[in-house]
Amino acid sequence: MTPVNLMDRARAAVDALERLVGGLGTAILAIGTLIWVAAVAVTSLIGVGLPFVHSAARAVRAAADRERARLSRWGPEIIEPDPLPPGLRAARDPVVWREFAWVVVHSTWGMVLGILGISLPLYAAQDLTFPLWWTLVPPGTGPGLVFWYVDGLFGALLVCLYGVFWLAVCVFGHPVLARVQAWPGRRLLAPPAGADLSLRVAQLTATRAAALDAHAAELRRIERSLHDGAQNRLVAVTVLLGAARRQVARDPEGAGELLERAQGAAEQALAELRTVVKTILPPVLDGRGLDGALKALTADSGVPCKLEIDLPGRCAASVEATAYFVVAEALTNITKHSRATSAKVSVSREKRNLRIRVEDDGRGGADEADGSGIKGIRRRVEAYDGTLTIQSPPGGPTTMWVELPCGS
Repeated sequence: MTPVNLMDRARAAVDALERLVGGLGTAILAIGTLIWVAAVAVTSLIGVGLPFVHSAARAVRAAADRERARLSRWGPEIIEPDPLPPGLRAARDPVVWREFAWVVVHSTWGMVLGILGISLPLYAAQDLTFPLWWTLVPPGTGPGLVFWYVDGLFGALLVCLYGVFWLAVCVFGHPVLARVQAWPGRRLLAPPAGADLSLRVAQLTATRAAALDAHAAELRRIERSLHDGAQNRLVAVTVLLGAARRQVARDPEGAGELLERAQGAAEQALAELRTVVKTILPPVLDGRGLDGALKALTADSGVPCKLEIDLPGRCAASVEATAYFVVAEALTNITKHSRATSAKVSVSREKRNLRIRVEDDGRGGADEADGSGIKGIRRRVEAYDGTLTIQSPPGGPTTMWVELPCGS
């Protein structure tokens, strides 16, 4: 195996570990949901729990939606179903029953796989470092799953080799564990085949309407920028040139001053036109590509920002422009609202998707409804049939994931 393939496998194992940890989190949520559903079901036998049936269905839906978002972030998108029916009708919804089946499976099997996925790297690290601290343990004992007698440096080195075995298990086994953990969710939480197409049509209709609204808003913004800026400057140029033409015969010096003012106004109008053009499609994208454009953008960020970018080729110009404006708006939000001391932007292309991750160490609590610009980012992303996911707990940190389809 070449070093490049080994690095790819190691990177895949790290990604799989992240997925397993995320799956462990949703498994813990599923356990809490299962306990609540069981309590409602038992108390409903005597009528006490009937008023809480809808809340139990909502808890199941919330846990399932969290898993859908997690799985969509790591693979093909899982479309959310229609809203829950009101009252007790929610308990008869077949989608809710499929979600409940996922809760039962994931709270057990998903939990076991998540714990196993976390334990294996710990065993590997413990065994690999054992020769450094074997003298600190009682004679004859070994760490973790070591089953032989360890009484010296040779035995400690054998433990280290055992750690190499566990490391190989992690590298080659974690992607398999992650796929097995995700399988029940992809099987049970995806909408039925007949509903999938109708939901997809509804989603595309909504995103098309959002794209048209975003296009109209963009045209209004450009019109306001031209009307309030460059147009006023050009009107001033026209007035100043007319006054200079009338004054040139009787007061050449005054005419020269007016011409100088007209030249200044024309230069300001030109600068404002360039600014408007940059907001439509930054010229730096054509000259330097998305890679160079993002390097310039992060270098000028108001918060120290690290950029990690892995783009083997160019995407469509519209996709690159969307990615550029998404990162620009995200960095603007971080500078204005987050009180962060550092930020990080990661951009990569995996198969047919362009993936963007923006994170900061700020105060968190980002809310799409408070006018922080997240709604505008979502509108841009969904216009290209992309997805946007944000995690921003109070106290931070804030992480935003964006995925844009960019063709083959």
